Amino acid sequence: MRRSIISSSVTLTLILIVSLMLSGCVGVNTLSRIVNQAERQQTTQVQSASTSQPTRTTQNTAITVATAAPTPLPEDLTGLEALYLRINPSVVNIRVASQAVTVNSSDTPTYQVGEGSGFVYDDQGHIVTNNHVIAGAELVYVTFSDDTTLPAKVIGADPDSDLAVLEVERDGVNAAPLTLGDSDQVRVGQQVIAIGNPFGLEGTMTSGIVSALGRTIPASSSSTSASVYTIPDIIQTDAAINPGNSGGPLLNLSGEVIGVNAAIESSSQSSAGVGFTIPSNIVKKVVPQLITNGVYQHPRLGITTFTISQPIAEALGLPSTQRGVMVVEVTPGSPADEAGLHPSTQTKTVLGGQVPTDGDIITAIDGTVVNKYDDLISYLARYTEVGQTVELTVLRNGQSLQVSVTLDARSS
Repeated sequence: MRRSIISSSVTLTLILIVSLMLSGCVGVNTLSRIVNQAERQQTTQVQSASTSQPTRTTQNTAITVATAAPTPLPEDLTGLEALYLRINPSVVNIRVASQAVTVNSSDTPTYQVGEGSGFVYDDQGHIVTNNHVIAGAELVYVTFSDDTTLPAKVIGADPDSDLAVLEVERDGVNAAPLTLGDSDQVRVGQQVIAIGNPFGLEGTMTSGIVSALGRTIPASSSSTSASVYTIPDIIQTDAAINPGNSGGPLLNLSGEVIGVNAAIESSSQSSAGVGFTIPSNIVKKVVPQLITNGVYQHPRLGITTFTISQPIAEALGLPSTQRGVMVVEVTPGSPADEAGLHPSTQTKTVLGGQVPTDGDIITAIDGTVVNKYDDLISYLARYTEVGQTVELTVLRNGQSLQVSVTLDARSS
């Protein structure tokens, strides 16, 4: 099975889109028809009027601004109908344009248009979405359910949590911010809904349940960095999520955002009943820093680890109930290196594979039990920050030790 990041992309003539958007020669509906027609075509090369790259639009002027008051909700609506009418105006369609990488020697530039989803975060014009939706974008436009379209600028992005924040002219926003719920209260079996723009179909709502908790997915930076990082505490859902849903909200039946839809597990790159959502409590921690500083600094230990399971523990001569994570490698100059953590230097064949045998085994951090790798990265992500000193409980040569480690920041 292949895990797919779920933003769709197509190509079309950027010059046409930019000129239409900036001149205001057409309305949003006309522009939407042009984009939708282009999205149905295969990727094609287009000839630019010049060889220079398009310039990012920074002036926050609206193509169309709707000022009509929200329509009162009918009294005979079901719960889901009322929830949709209340939430959908705050969910946006995001379209981006960026220059594509070409392998031929032609000077003719090729551009891609991608799209995803997002939602209104506050009353200051901030929109939350996924980092992978806007990564590399030269132009970003946000369209609301009333067809209001506004140019947006990226004010903060974090590949390691796959979150980003856009800013639009707040006077053009006729939608209320969504409320972030407490993802720690989410339970398997809980009913949830997703609202977004799969395949460019704006305002699509799907429903399902939370099918698992505590998953991990690779961070966006892992594809471009020598270090491999993962996003912890991921919510798994069977609510239909498809390309274009990226960045949209997963909501409980009270209308609270419990996560940001980010990825699917599928061999066909369309919904197979396994969707992954970044939990709202990570959003609460990362997004304010993106708004204030443009970046988020993730704390790190600087180690590679291996989870101790029952067969591994028994093969290493440890009690069958022993759990924890063994230190396999220590990054030179890292906090773990400075604190003197011992990496493994030997391996042993267990269940047909080579496993480390003599590294330090971390069994707790600040008194919180660590049974597996996911426990360690979850604690670091949720409860620590750069410069903080944590206490690791370590099993070394059969002896339990306390090791103090002062965390530094991951390299960008």
